[in-house]
Amino acid sequence: MDSKLLQATETQVIGFDDRARRLFEPYADSRPMRVLDLLSKLGDQPELRFVAGGLIVAGTFAGNDRLVRAGSRMLIAHEAATAVKDAIKTNIDRTRPRSAEKRDSKKPKKGNHTAKEKTSFPSGHSAGAIAAARAFSREFPEYGPAAIGGAALIAAAQVPRCAHYPTDVAAGLLIGLVIEGMTNAAWEALEMDERSVD
Repeated sequence: MDSKLLQATETQVIGFDDRARRLFEPYADSRPMRVLDLLSKLGDQPELRFVAGGLIVAGTFAGNDRLVRAGSRMLIAHEAATAVKDAIKTNIDRTRPRSAEKRDSKKPKKGNHTAKEKTSFPSGHSAGAIAAARAFSREFPEYGPAAIGGAALIAAAQVPRCAHYPTDVAAGLLIGLVIEGMTNAAWEALEMDERSVD
């Protein structure tokens, strides 16, 4: 790709991200944003692990294999997406929208920071939530639209909260969907192997 075109594209994308930040920044401490912040916690790692674990425990005690499989799939997909997201975060520095002051700090760049405010890219809430929702919908397709819609809402909430830029969220969603697809392929291959042994 032409370097001038690449630079122009980068300028447009960073500009889009910055306009989103400026749009929502005045409302960062408002009551609706505090409520949104609370709701977005459902996409955080401990909460998703708790939900997945709860399904496994409930399914085990109820003798419901479908619940156990759903919780297991969610946990595996979430953990795999989180591992990939973490690997990327530790190699890319980007200051979160709520802390970025200079234009250069808004751009993703090679780095090694581990501080939360320096690791905006990609969005972990987005990656984990969509991976877990898609995994759940494999066992419960009838609830797939609701689960995936909820994950999309959690991901979208990161932008008005000024926790992530739109491109952080898009990257997180892409990671979550790709990794869940890979874990699903592995899951189905194992199930086929088990069936062939039986």
